[in-house]
Parts: sequence; C-alpha cells; structure tokens
Amino acid sequence: MRGAAAGRPRVLARVLVLALGVAVRTGTGAGTGLVTCGSVVKLLNVRHNVRLHSHDVRYGSGSGQQSVTGVSAADDGNSYWRVRARTAGVCERGTPVRCGQSIRLTHLGTGRNLHSHHFASPLSGNQEVSAFGEDGEGDYLDDWTVMCTGTYWSRDSEVRFQHTSTDVFLSVTGEQYGRPIHGQKEVHGMATSSQNNYWKVMEGIFMQPSEVFKAEQYHAEL
Repeated sequence: MRGAAAGRPRVLARVLVLALGVAVRTGTGAGTGLVTCGSVVKLLNVRHNVRLHSHDVRYGSGSGQQSVTGVSAADDGNSYWRVRARTAGVCERGTPVRCGQSIRLTHLGTGRNLHSHHFASPLSGNQEVSAFGEDGEGDYLDDWTVMCTGTYWSRDSEVRFQHTSTDVFLSVTGEQYGRPIHGQKEVHGMATSSQNNYWKVMEGIFMQPSEVFKAEQYHAEL
C-alpha cells in the first residue's frame, strides 16, 4: 500500500497515543502486565515470528473479504489491533481480559474485525481468516476466545485464540503469498491445537486497569 492510504494506520496510532492520557506502555501496581479492553496491540505468532496483519487487499478466492496475513516487520502500522468486547457484549476500557473470555480484535487501520467462517484459506486449504465489518461492527463470527493459563491474559504469556463459533485456532503454518502481498504469510484457522497456534503481545498501547479492578485486587490481597 502506498501514499495516503499506507500512512493512515500510523497516523491513527499516533493520534491514539496522544489522545488517551491513561494509556501506558509499562508501569507498576495492581494489574500491571495484563491485557485490558481498549488496548491496542500487535500480536506475534511465536513459532513463525510474524505479526498479525491486515490491509485493504481482498482475497481473490473464498469469501472475497479483506485478507489477514502475518508480516515479519515489527514497525508495520497495519499490524495494530484493538481489544474489544465480544459481539453485543460490554467490556469497559481498562478491564483486564480473563482467560476463557470471548473478545473481538478490531483492525485499527480499516475498522474491520478479525473473522472466520467455513471458507477454505487460499494457500493451505485450512479455514479462512479475514477482516470483516464496517467501523468495528460485524457479526457473531468476529468473536474469539482467549485461551490462556491463570485468571487473566498477561502481556508476557503465550496464548491461543479459538474461534467461538467454529472452534478453530488462529494459526500460521508458513505458507507464503506472492503478489500483491509478496512475502506475507497466510493466517488461517486450524482444527487442532499445536505450536502454530500460539501468540504473544508485543508492541502496544495499553490501557491502565480500571479503578474497580484495582480495588478488587487490593481487597483480595488483605
């Protein structure tokens, strides 16, 4: 992507950093190190060392929806995703995400949600993963369950994302695209759990845990 369209995600990310005074990258205290609703993150597939990515390029087969890929560049502005409540759900900004909770991941640059459905992916023939909806609103096939150990999704932990409706795991197995997205890796849904399913939060703009959560943690420690 070139020109003004290519710069849009980077501009949005900079505006978000400036506008959200409560957003932090690091910190101390109750809940620090947890992924919270409203945070904007980049997600790394641990095995293949690529970040979850999207752009305004549609699949030439399957659903024809916006493609989702994996890229090796750490500084690509099209790899930011906002953590949001599941479809028709509520997750207040700053609320830590629990293990087993269903969420949406909304692509910051295009406003479409990480999505899956019963179409075959173009390279591997696994289940297609796309970006769907407009301005953050799609349908129930945008929901993914965070699979992790413990109570909350930690920034330092490796987690899996299981599609809530079809049970596939968000995965990368190494298939690589040619033009017009040369070198990017296919992202798809796999029916079985494996090392190809694990993701870790990398760069991001993290919302501080809510005051209610901090109070609950304080009383739990007494």
